[in-house]
Amino acid sequence: MKVKRLGIIVASFSLSLASSLSFAQTGNNSASPAPPQTAPAPSPDDGKNAQDKARSEQNLPNAPSSTSSAPSLTDLGFPPEATQSNTREQALLDKRTHMLKIHQRMGLITTVPMLAAIFSSAGASGHGVNTTGRDLHLALGAVAGDLYFITAYYAIRAPKPPGIETRGPIRFHKAMAWIHGPGMILTPILGAMAYNQKNSGEKVHGIASAHMPVAIVTAGAFGAALLSVSLKF
Repeated sequence: MKVKRLGIIVASFSLSLASSLSFAQTGNNSASPAPPQTAPAPSPDDGKNAQDKARSEQNLPNAPSSTSSAPSLTDLGFPPEATQSNTREQALLDKRTHMLKIHQRMGLITTVPMLAAIFSSAGASGHGVNTTGRDLHLALGAVAGDLYFITAYYAIRAPKPPGIETRGPIRFHKAMAWIHGPGMILTPILGAMAYNQKNSGEKVHGIASAHMPVAIVTAGAFGAALLSVSLKF
């Protein structure tokens, strides 16, 4: 009986020991890390394919970008010297414009005493000791002459930058200056001679008698020059 019990205890102990050993072995197998996977080595064909793809991408034309800026004047073929503003020439052009505007305004002002001198010439031809008409005519002529030469100064002294061409009505305007310019020099000289002859009780004679015709031609040329730059035709 005792031997039978002892056998049963030994058998149960053996079974429990065997089950414990198999459980420990199973846990060790599940806890052990998996061996790392290595990437396959690249083949020569893969490198060749990558090079061919890079070459094909380089040969593709560039698509237009929506953010690209407009071409500059240099890109269009203009040299930098032609695109950069010249400060000195711009200053000369501004000065010329300013002086020619004064020239035009002074020309309009000059017409007032010039026309008044022409109309007052009728009272300057009388004889006698009363010289009021002649004095008035002389004063108006002197004012017209002074304003005329001031007007001419602004036209002559206005700087002319290179590249400016005279065309259109300006050519006619300058052509008239060759008529009214000498006329404005001769008219007061002939007028002074006629004034002295009248004050001496003499009749106007000699070259002094050309004072009125020269004055009329001068005023006509001056008026034509003024209209050529004032009216558009």
